[in-house]
Amino acid sequence: MIFSYGFHRPANKAFSNRANNGFAVVELFTSEGCSSCPPADEAVTALAKEYPSNVYVLCFHVDYWNYLGWKDAFSSADYTARQQQYAAVFNINSIYTPQAIVNGRIEFTGSDKKKLYAVVQDALVKNVNSIMAISAKATGMKGITVAYKTNLDSRSVLQLAIVQVAATSAVKRGENKGMLLHHINVVRTLKMVDDGNGTTNMVLPEGLAAKDCRIVALVQSRADLHISGVNECVIQ
Repeated sequence: MIFSYGFHRPANKAFSNRANNGFAVVELFTSEGCSSCPPADEAVTALAKEYPSNVYVLCFHVDYWNYLGWKDAFSSADYTARQQQYAAVFNINSIYTPQAIVNGRIEFTGSDKKKLYAVVQDALVKNVNSIMAISAKATGMKGITVAYKTNLDSRSVLQLAIVQVAATSAVKRGENKGMLLHHINVVRTLKMVDDGNGTTNMVLPEGLAAKDCRIVALVQSRADLHISGVNECVIQ
């Protein structure tokens, strides 16, 4: 893996407190083993570059295409389970890639760039970001302490993600054999907390340094998985 490609959101504050008007969280469920996914990766990369201040792209690599001959190093059964939770809410019979979900409210094929931009633009007009503050500090070789404060109630949870800002993979087998795939904002760890004000400890994945990652926090409904707030910070 070479960590040298992708979009970097402007961020120069260790402790960020955003309560901007519109926002859009774009979750892309993808896989390096799926030949339909590279166009979706390109679409969200372009989107993130165009909307650097209030669109948050999170790429979840699922594990159910690994049997095709290429094991996606970023894949996790936890992310497949997250996609299945969405499928239940959306009343979808089966999960698929590439799938995009915006603010936990609307799902569609992630490679449909026209649909992606239309849904995001609509979200930016309609959704008001809740107040949230987060900070993250490296503690030792791999530890991270994340501090957070938000208006969380009993109907919602706080999702904290360690996001690898950029990655490149040379795929040697499977449907994308011979391709050099570029990724942005790859979710490497996702942790749920129930309180809205406190600190929690997380661990950087093997092979990554704090400079390679950011922390993204989501306020998400327990019942319908709608996202009502988002923020991010660098790791100091």
